[in-house]
This record gives sequence, structure tokens and C-alpha cells, in this order.
Amino acid sequence: MIEDFRDKTAVITGAASGFGLACARIAAARGMSLVLVDVQEDALERARAELAGAGVAVMARVVDVASGGQMEVLATAVQQRFGAPHLVFNNAGVGSGGLVWENSVAEWDWVLGVNLWGVIHGVRLFVPVMLQAAQADPAWRGHVVNTASMAGLVAAPNMGIYNTAKAAVVNLTETLYHDLKLVTDQVGASLLCPYFVPTNIMDSARNRPQAVAVQKPTRAQQISQAMLEQAVSHGKVSAQEVAQKVFAAVEQDRFYVFSHESPRALGNISSRMQAMVELKNPIDPFAQAPEVGARLRKQLREG
Repeated sequence: MIEDFRDKTAVITGAASGFGLACARIAAARGMSLVLVDVQEDALERARAELAGAGVAVMARVVDVASGGQMEVLATAVQQRFGAPHLVFNNAGVGSGGLVWENSVAEWDWVLGVNLWGVIHGVRLFVPVMLQAAQADPAWRGHVVNTASMAGLVAAPNMGIYNTAKAAVVNLTETLYHDLKLVTDQVGASLLCPYFVPTNIMDSARNRPQAVAVQKPTRAQQISQAMLEQAVSHGKVSAQEVAQKVFAAVEQDRFYVFSHESPRALGNISSRMQAMVELKNPIDPFAQAPEVGARLRKQLREG
């Protein structure tokens, strides 16, 4: 829980666009020093220039969050300039789809590297220094927010590689929450699970490593991309609205943060969990939108 953000430090990965940039703008408005981390240099520079203009201290670093070495260099630089960060937003993410057996090893390495290992590195490198700061000062407060996805809670077909990474982030963050409760009341954790929100994640190909970029997409991967682009582009909740929910969760020490809280959005989670405890087979993830599932099956079986 952090009630007063002024003069505190936020580390944000994936900070050049989407949820990361939206959260950075709120943090700057609340007087926080910023560490902006992204792999896309031009977008990061634009974000740095904008937020430095708000009159707060800004450190911007081009970092591949999948790289333990690069993240270690980042953590050292943050410690040297700002000390222990108060808010760590492990948010960098990339999207990828297709039938689960179709993805190449390079694709698995890329998606798990950014979406999962990026969070792992953020936790393992920043949480210890946050705990040290908390131990040294009873008034010190910190919070970690990890970005997963509704895909980590509902296993929609034709996007298994993404589901796998995000499900791991869900479990990691829930475990982090419990582990922190064992040792301190001064550092909290939250889990962000967005649904369809217009961000740049559908343009992840712009930052794909060459080994991944040269792979020719399968028909299922092309269909997945098209369907997700349509869903994301029609999303009615903005990244700014999600960022406001993130900060509210940090203020209130609330763990689960959903972009969409309607019965339709959350219904599949409830149905999935209920099927588990009743020892039933996995539910149809398109039960609330059967026309989508019918179209996907038709496209794949006719291909």
C-alpha cells in the first residue's frame, strides 16, 4: 500500500506505450521519479521527453527484460540514482498466437522471455532491495504490480503460448503476495489482468527478434492475429482507465486488478474454476460468445 506517491520512485517496464506509459503519466502527475524501461528506443525517447517535461526526474533505459544481465545492470543503476524503488510495475509484454503445437522454439523463447522472465527478473532484483528499505525504515512502503492477462485465467484456444506465459505470471504473483505477507507488512503486490484494451501489444511484431520474425505464420496464427486485432481495436476501456485502476489498487492494497469487471468478462473465470472443483472437463471458453467459437472452428477446419 502506498498512500502518498510524491517524491517516491517508480520503475516501469514496457513504459513507452500502453499501460506502462499511462501509468507513467499518472506517476509523474503525482510527483514520482520515473525509471522508464522499454526495448523500442524511439518510442522510449518520446516518452522520456514528454514525462521530463512534467518536471519530475526521469531515467530512461533501453532494456530487454528477458535478459537477466541487462536487468541486473538496470537494477544497479536504479539503486545508485534513486535507492530502492517504491513502485515496480513489471508490465512489458508481447503477443503471439496459433495452435499450441505450431510455435517454434524461438517463438516460445521470445514470448516466455518477455512475458514471464521479464516479471521474474523484476521480482528477483527489486524485491530484495525494497525489503531492505522497509527493514531500515518502519514508515517505508512499497508495492509490486505484475501484468498478466485474462488469458492467464481463461485458457482460450489458438493462443496457447501467450496463455502459458500469463498463467505463470498469475501463479508467480499470487505466490509473491503470500511470500511477502510472511515477512513484511510494508511491501505489497497486485496482479493486473487486462481483457481487450486498445494498446500496441497487437503490434508486437515490430520488436520481434530476427530469429522469430523470419518464421512464416501458419493459418491458425494468421487467424488468431486477425481476431485479436479486431477484439482489441473495439475495446471500450482505455489504457488510461486501466492505469487509474492500477494506482487505486496500490493505494488500497488490493491484489486483483481487472480492466473489465462485468459479469460477462468475469463469468468465464468463475465457470472455469467451478468446472475444476466439480471434476468436469474444461468449459467452452466461447460459451458467452458462441458465434466466435463457431467461426474459429469453421475457419480452421476448412483450412
